[in-house]
Amino acid sequence: MGILQYIQQEKLHAIKETILQRKEKLAEDKRLDLAMSHNIYTELTTFRLDLLTTYADSLLMEKETANEVIAQWGNNMANLLVNHGLPLNLALEEISYYRDVIGEIIKEEAKNNDFSLDAFYQIISHFNSIVDNAIQFVSKSYVKDYTEKINYAQYAIDELSVPVVRMTEEIGILPLVGDLDTKRAQYLMESALEKGSHYKLKWLIIDLSAVPIIDTMVADQLFKVIAGLQLLGIEVVISGIRPEIAQTMVSLGIKVEEVKSFSSLHQAVQYTNSFTGSLM
Repeated sequence: MGILQYIQQEKLHAIKETILQRKEKLAEDKRLDLAMSHNIYTELTTFRLDLLTTYADSLLMEKETANEVIAQWGNNMANLLVNHGLPLNLALEEISYYRDVIGEIIKEEAKNNDFSLDAFYQIISHFNSIVDNAIQFVSKSYVKDYTEKINYAQYAIDELSVPVVRMTEEIGILPLVGDLDTKRAQYLMESALEKGSHYKLKWLIIDLSAVPIIDTMVADQLFKVIAGLQLLGIEVVISGIRPEIAQTMVSLGIKVEEVKSFSSLHQAVQYTNSFTGSLM
């Protein structure tokens, strides 16, 4: 029975009931303190009450069972913090605060019920283990949820930064803005191939008017994109190649004879429109 071999169950029940009887007041005291010191008005009362209830119940649970319950609380709390853009230390402060408060309750009950030193030590040790695991669970869950949210946001940014715009049934435009690093160039390849195939395009204009510079690796990736599109039967036209980018491509030995290029997007649009028009 674990720690229950050191103390009668009814004595542990007394501690549990004391915590449950005081939990509303303890939660409200912390809410008021947090509102004043942090100026945070997010409603955390439900999570405080859940934590206090879990702490109380855990005194009568074996360690493994208690850990499962506290892990669920940690997951829920971390999700709330991440979704509201709140810091992890907010949850850690709550956990630590109630460690001290409940520790005092256990001490009071131990005095009132004449617990032996061994019994008191076993209860405190068990409770501290649960609190330590609460810190571990909420920290891991927070990092996991936060990382997923950042990755999702980055994916959305990447997707917006490589937009394939459908101009007609057959023609699409891919306007690139800003620096093209290798990561973005890789996403460019994935997005261009996926969207080009999805839209069933015959032509795709890649506009580089707003790209300040292209290095060796990015240029290589760009022409891999073009080759991939051509394999899908999509003809590629490049527009907006400024003199400095053209010079870089020449110095890198990149040959663009097979790819039609124009100095402006307007010229590229005219070209593709006239060509598709001649096919109709």
